[in-house]
Amino acid sequence: MNQVFLLLGSNIEPRIKYLEEAEKKISKYIGNIVRWSAIYESEPLGFSANTTFLNRVLLVYCKLSAIDILYKILDIEQEMGRIRSSLGYSSRTIDIDILYFNNDIIKTENITIPHPRLHKRKFTLKPLSEIAPHFIHPVLNHNNKMLLDNCSDDSEVDIYKFQQTDEI
Repeated sequence: MNQVFLLLGSNIEPRIKYLEEAEKKISKYIGNIVRWSAIYESEPLGFSANTTFLNRVLLVYCKLSAIDILYKILDIEQEMGRIRSSLGYSSRTIDIDILYFNNDIIKTENITIPHPRLHKRKFTLKPLSEIAPHFIHPVLNHNNKMLLDNCSDDSEVDIYKFQQTDEI
């Protein structure tokens, strides 16, 4: 059984609904979600938007290969209305990134695992450290908690406080 860490993100309303829908589709098409972080809120990184991001990290057990997971993720994102821009970062209904696949190091034309910017992003490291603080990054040889403690990203990343208007 493969152990996969996925990061979910959304900054288009209804953000909570998009996260929930992605989780359902991941359970259906990829594998069993065995652990999940709290939902975190942060400002967009690398572009400007009117809405903050909600992010969550999932630990999924599955039998799929890393490339098969990538293709399933791309299908899920497209089904959920994700529009990719060649101009760089933009708002999105859902974004799903593979952070780790077992302890594997994979670098091909289509996929790089561990995620190449994982250690530079507090919005990734906070939820990842919540559910897997001792998991060791196979390239950097530091655990997630150490990566978070040493991260130079100074953006605010806080546990999301549900609003009365949020539908769960």
